[in-house]
Amino acid sequence: MDLSNLKPAEGAVNRDGKRLGRGQGSGKGGTAARGHKGAKSRSGYSKKIGFEGGQMPLQRRVPKFGFTNINRKEYKGINLDRLQTLVDNKVIKDTVTFDMLVEHNVARKNDMVKILGGGELKAPLKITVHKFTASAKAAIEAAGGEAINL
Repeated sequence: MDLSNLKPAEGAVNRDGKRLGRGQGSGKGGTAARGHKGAKSRSGYSKKIGFEGGQMPLQRRVPKFGFTNINRKEYKGINLDRLQTLVDNKVIKDTVTFDMLVEHNVARKNDMVKILGGGELKAPLKITVHKFTASAKAAIEAAGGEAINL
């Protein structure tokens, strides 16, 4: 090694190019590479989400139709086979409550739970949640269990 082949360590030198807006002598003074006039040349500029350069935005071009019920209740659906897996894994025995489902991360504490009829249930369970589908209720009672609404 000698003076002719010295160089800084990898990543030690970081040249990001010229600093903008630091006077005419810097070569990037004046408009500071922003061009002349227009919104993008001003300080504080930020375009709105969905702005398409003045063209009518997609969100306003698309026709709106239908109706959204403001009183709609969202239910977290849980299938019967999910409950059967909990029984198989010895997580639940004979009763299932909403608090138990929250405890085992099947539902969240602010959810409203509806038991759906997907899969099959073999264990006789006493289930207490917000709602049941007709097929789920029939399957629970056929397995010797009980479906109770909260």
